[in-house]
Amino acid sequence: MLLELDGVTKHFGGIAAVNDVGFEVRKGTVAALIGPNGAGKTTLFNLITGTLEIDYGSITLNGKNLSGLKPFQLAAEGVTRTFQNLQIFNSMTVLENVMVGAYLRSKKGFFRSLISYPARCQEEKKIREESLMLLDEIGLAEAAGFPASSLPFGQKRLVEIARALAADPCLILLDEPAAGLNSAESEVLTGYLKKLRDRGTTMVLIEHDMETVMRAADKVIVLNFGQVIAEGTPAEIQAHPEVIKAYLGEDEKIA
Repeated sequence: MLLELDGVTKHFGGIAAVNDVGFEVRKGTVAALIGPNGAGKTTLFNLITGTLEIDYGSITLNGKNLSGLKPFQLAAEGVTRTFQNLQIFNSMTVLENVMVGAYLRSKKGFFRSLISYPARCQEEKKIREESLMLLDEIGLAEAAGFPASSLPFGQKRLVEIARALAADPCLILLDEPAAGLNSAESEVLTGYLKKLRDRGTTMVLIEHDMETVMRAADKVIVLNFGQVIAEGTPAEIQAHPEVIKAYLGEDEKIA
């Protein structure tokens, strides 16, 4: 098992934003975290990525306890993420945006590069080549030298995911990757997520777009009021009575 949460709890004042949450994510699968607004999804992401400290419980990656680690330490362990609000460096080129992610695993620091310039140049060349390959995968290799600000919103989302992949992570957390995308862009995104999954990339995503969830996820975890109320395949969740009640308050299937 790649990621395991056991009894994870976080309080803000007297309110339990996340309450005794536990689930597992297998390597090479896509797990979707869904739930109504205010269910605790983003708080849980922040706990997994070290932005917030847990009050109780444990989070383990490949058997290693992640509790207490800072975001930069988690990045070194192979955990990367994207954000609900797009985080793109508009003043940089598309290629430079992706290369930023690769520097997380760079072996040559600034001072070493001063006394080891040939090695630094070799590493820089490798990072550039790998970043271009990632852009080619999302169909943006020809836009590598363009300012990132020139891309439409949907393509910026893909660049953000490519940047997370450039760090060569073992786990990627995607916070509403389909937010703001039209149907055609969502379809491209879903296809890309499936492609990543098929080559062994493990992903956990928060998503409100149920069509994306049902097409891309292997497993769906449903939160409501900070607690897991259901867990299963997309088909099982779609017809789960507690999930239907949380979303609709009546006996209908989730579209």
